[in-house]
Amino acid sequence: MDVNIGISEQNRLAISEGLARMLADTYALYLKTQNFHWNVRGEQFYSLHLLFEKQYQEMAEAVDVVAERIRALGFYVDASFSAFKKLTLVKEEEKVLNSKEMLQGLLQGHEVLIQWARKVAEIADNERDFATVDMIGRRLGEHEKMAWFLRSHL
Repeated sequence: MDVNIGISEQNRLAISEGLARMLADTYALYLKTQNFHWNVRGEQFYSLHLLFEKQYQEMAEAVDVVAERIRALGFYVDASFSAFKKLTLVKEEEKVLNSKEMLQGLLQGHEVLIQWARKVAEIADNERDFATVDMIGRRLGEHEKMAWFLRSHL
């Protein structure tokens, strides 16, 4: 069926493509955070283990919210690892890191995601897609809070 919500198909597609990158970044950051949760070690083990767990659990819920917004706009969500890998700019770690490097890597991932989300929110705002703007605003608040928590450990 056609989607008739007052936003043209072309504009819904542009917003959905931006959200697809946001979804890929969120999923990549979720996976990275869970990896660090499992592998953190050192003096701050317990506090970082709990922090990383809280953050990856929040992102697990977030991927569903972003994906459902793409569907509400009328587009398919390609949720394969290969699709996410093509879209994300969150850096994947290929070696074992110490806790400080983990914190820095996660912080960088959140900042990449935050910067992209702002761009998508601007596109959505220009198209008067207030539902997407609202969703992104809530996501930005969560990612900025997570970045603050990570920054506070450095």
